[in-house]
Amino acid sequence: MGSRTASGPGALMTSDVRGDQPTGKQTIASLLVLALLLAALSGTQPAAQRGPDPGVTFTRLIDRAEIRVSRVVLQPGATRRLHSHDDVQYHVWVPLEGSLELSVGTDAPVPAVPGDAFFFAQGTMHGFTNVGTTDAAVMEVFVKEGDGNASGDVPDLDALGLQFAALLGTTANAGSAAR
Repeated sequence: MGSRTASGPGALMTSDVRGDQPTGKQTIASLLVLALLLAALSGTQPAAQRGPDPGVTFTRLIDRAEIRVSRVVLQPGATRRLHSHDDVQYHVWVPLEGSLELSVGTDAPVPAVPGDAFFFAQGTMHGFTNVGTTDAAVMEVFVKEGDGNASGDVPDLDALGLQFAALLGTTANAGSAAR
């Protein structure tokens, strides 16, 4: 799917009819931008090994009631095996550096390069492999269940993906990571 600007009732950035208070959608957008900045700055922080995947390290950047952000580093040839996140509404998967392939469900792996952004609904099976000769890194931004969306609106995942991609200046890949 090509990049386009989201506008109208499903747009991520909307004005609040109650005045100058940010909407839940604006809060989510702000948190996503903050997460990107933190991930970029965290490149020098050591990541602690966690989980069953050799050569894969995680750094938790934010873990709040409404959002969780992790930076994942993979050594050359390392694989984060297929898994899902059932504890979140959806999440954004953004390659930061290196050469990666992303697998979603039973679909064939697709290349994932820095500047791409992939959006997954709750429970989407996915995994990824560093196919390069240097370390690769991704950032995952998870929007959790609960009160994180202050307006109570159910977000339009395609519009959210397009808006986030526009912030990154890239194209968006939505849903089950169909390109």
